[in-house]
Amino acid sequence: MHLKHLVPDERGSVGLPIRMVVLTIIGLVGFAAIVISISNAPTAPRPIYAVANVSTFELPGGTGDTPSLLVTVFDNDNNLISNANVVVRGPSRSTAAGGVTDYSGEIVIRITNISLPVGKQEGYLSVKVMADGYLDHTDAYTVKVVKT
Repeated sequence: MHLKHLVPDERGSVGLPIRMVVLTIIGLVGFAAIVISISNAPTAPRPIYAVANVSTFELPGGTGDTPSLLVTVFDNDNNLISNANVVVRGPSRSTAAGGVTDYSGEIVIRITNISLPVGKQEGYLSVKVMADGYLDHTDAYTVKVVKT
């Protein structure tokens, strides 16, 4: 390329620095808006779990009351969940009891007058747990009930 054919022309560079500054500011404002909207997005609900203090109990004649069940509710990190709604259903699903966990993530539940499904020698108590900010947890086989 021959330099003698180049003509010194400043028209292309006049105002270029201010344009770069303005575009940079506009880009940063747009980037900040995106970051703010992402940080304000709601978090996805987390899973929770429930365990009972017994795994099996006997039911004389196939009908009666459950023992006092201590149900503990916790999350993936083993943090106890307070104010969680807990519902325990009997094996035949005709009776249920429920309540809200205390500050230690526990609730004591007793279901009266439960029965096993007709013709069955065993069944299970099911537990459903619901809490704000968490996915609902359902376990149809929480406690085994055996007819004696």
